[in-house]
Amino acid sequence: MFTGIIEEVGRVARIGGGSLVIDCQKVLEDVHLGDSIAVNGVCLTVTHFDRSSFTADVMPETVRRTSLAELKKGSPVNLERALTLASRLGGHIVSGHIDGTGEIVKFTDEGNAILMTVNAESGLLRYIVEKGSVALDGISLTVASVTDHDFTVSLIPHTREVTNLGSKKLGSPINIETDVLGKYVEKMLGGSKAPAKSTMTLDFLRENGF
Repeated sequence: MFTGIIEEVGRVARIGGGSLVIDCQKVLEDVHLGDSIAVNGVCLTVTHFDRSSFTADVMPETVRRTSLAELKKGSPVNLERALTLASRLGGHIVSGHIDGTGEIVKFTDEGNAILMTVNAESGLLRYIVEKGSVALDGISLTVASVTDHDFTVSLIPHTREVTNLGSKKLGSPINIETDVLGKYVEKMLGGSKAPAKSTMTLDFLRENGF
């Protein structure tokens, strides 16, 4: 479990053969084998580490569902260690399980902020709501607006400076994790299926004293 508050930006040292090696510093301070570290929002397990890097295995399913296949040597990646019970929940509840990817289609200057618009499939947009939370490349962000084909978030200068968003360009793919609470609510309400047609009638209500 993560919060979407990025701790540092690492660099890809090596990728291929089902593994990923990341050069970094801060997230190695108390690392152990088997620890979880979010890499661009993807929860990965540490299989090896030294003083300046860690290695994680990457499954084919992870590559299919995320933008990790776009990484190359030197690519900047957002890193966050797993949440502890003593941590501040500064962002929102992030699982590290990516729902899909989107494409950055617009940057708009707005005073001291930049609006970033991301194109996404309808299956993802159904869980994205205005003023709700979304994790993009592992960054907890607030949704400014949503349409039937994209959504927009507002970025303050600090966010661009301490994450990999400062290196993103138009057309860049980005990992999307929607708010997990919305998915559970939908499941409890019967999934995405239309609700069953009610058998309640006016005659039934009259017969039963209503």
